[in-house]
Amino acid sequence: MFSGSQIFTGIFVFFFVWICLILLNIQRARRKLPPGPTPLPFIGNLGTLDFQIHHETLLKVARRYGNIYTLWLGRTPVIVLNGFQAVKDALIGHAEEFAERPITPFFREVVGGPYGIIFSNGHTWKQQRRFSLMTLRNLGLGKKSLEAWIQKEADCLVKVFARQKGRPMDPSLPILSSVNNVIAAALFGHCFSRESDAFQRLLKGSQAMAEFQGTFWPRLYDTFPSLLKHLSPVLMRSLVALKHMQDLRTVIKDEIRNHQKSWVPGEPRDFIDAYLAQMLKAKDDPASTFKETNMVQVITDLFIAGSDTTTITLCWALLYMMMYPEVQERAQEELDAVIGPSRAIEYKDRAILPYTNAVLHEILRYSSVSAVGVMRKCTQDTILQGFPITKGTLIFPNIFSVLYDKKQWATPRKFNPGHFLDKDGNFVNREAFMLFSAGHRVCLGEGLARMNLFINFSSLLRAFTFRLPEGVKEADGRPVMGFILQPHPYETCAIPR
Repeated sequence: MFSGSQIFTGIFVFFFVWICLILLNIQRARRKLPPGPTPLPFIGNLGTLDFQIHHETLLKVARRYGNIYTLWLGRTPVIVLNGFQAVKDALIGHAEEFAERPITPFFREVVGGPYGIIFSNGHTWKQQRRFSLMTLRNLGLGKKSLEAWIQKEADCLVKVFARQKGRPMDPSLPILSSVNNVIAAALFGHCFSRESDAFQRLLKGSQAMAEFQGTFWPRLYDTFPSLLKHLSPVLMRSLVALKHMQDLRTVIKDEIRNHQKSWVPGEPRDFIDAYLAQMLKAKDDPASTFKETNMVQVITDLFIAGSDTTTITLCWALLYMMMYPEVQERAQEELDAVIGPSRAIEYKDRAILPYTNAVLHEILRYSSVSAVGVMRKCTQDTILQGFPITKGTLIFPNIFSVLYDKKQWATPRKFNPGHFLDKDGNFVNREAFMLFSAGHRVCLGEGLARMNLFINFSSLLRAFTFRLPEGVKEADGRPVMGFILQPHPYETCAIPR
């Protein structure tokens, strides 16, 4: 028989040897990867990151290890790319090699499988993305029909602000409602009453993923998936987020049921009608991915990707106008001189409003809403800036580092619309403006987002001057850290012009 001390010693030796073997395997793997901080067993470098992928932390690590380095998220090595050149070389120069997206245990738990566009790869991703792009264009992406929806919602938003008569107000909910109704118009063919239960579920569901992804739980879940899958009921925040996501899917499924009763093949009114027609067309094709599970997830993806980011960008826009009144005044002067006070603002007007367009682009750059972007997965062995990258390796493009690259922007840490203007005041597109990512995975809703942002921002700026409430001496321009960088809650006074 073994004594208690012998059993304890045996257990201690077992775990000591086990941990030594883990460390040895990690060291062997590190020799084949770009340099980076030493990982710990089980958690890797998550302790260094405080279990959050923070853009400033990534920049800090880059100053020591270079613009291509390795971080371990638990037991998984991830190659981080910093700066314009490294990100461009990967996403554009090696677009095919980095076209896939890893499906982590957390996302697989939330989505239920590789469905839709954001969380799929290969044949499914290609079919769903190609169809979605074509359908959005046919429904009016860049044409008058969808632009008319945006103009209508922008007009409603101006009226909501006007009812406050210059009193302090939180602009976030009215903006979110307007943005979501534009997306609903494209996907469902109609807007919602802002007081309806379905619309409230849309609002909460579209925010849930970004809110939860900004916490440390997804990192922890991906590190210990087997354990946390059984413990998840005790993670109350997780439950709330997942409930809102489920509510969003319920609204989408209800819309699909209603469309199935009334749609006419060959006469699509909206995205759902077009998808139902495609399902019917491909019903005998064994390679088709046009199923209801994919339709629900594609629509969910479009809400998640388009709602929160566009809303938060417009909230940053109004905050920056209060912080930089001279910029606000100059943009208003351009709007008054070129457009006037009454006619509807059109997306094509950006060509004759170079300063206003530059201001909006600088808002997008400076706020860097998406911060670090989304992971990619290497599809084949390749070489990136001298480093061998093996098939299956994860890469993380730090988009923030591109938008703040000292080699690409004259004053990256300052709000400066001149970044997008030439010496004659003409608008200039910048290659380093990668807010919507780049390569094969560039944001599907970029066109809709750009149109929505320009028309809403210009309409609000023409109608109001935005000022700090009385007694508030200074606006807080620091972001709330998370998966999406959003401003701290604030109030503004929209003074009618």
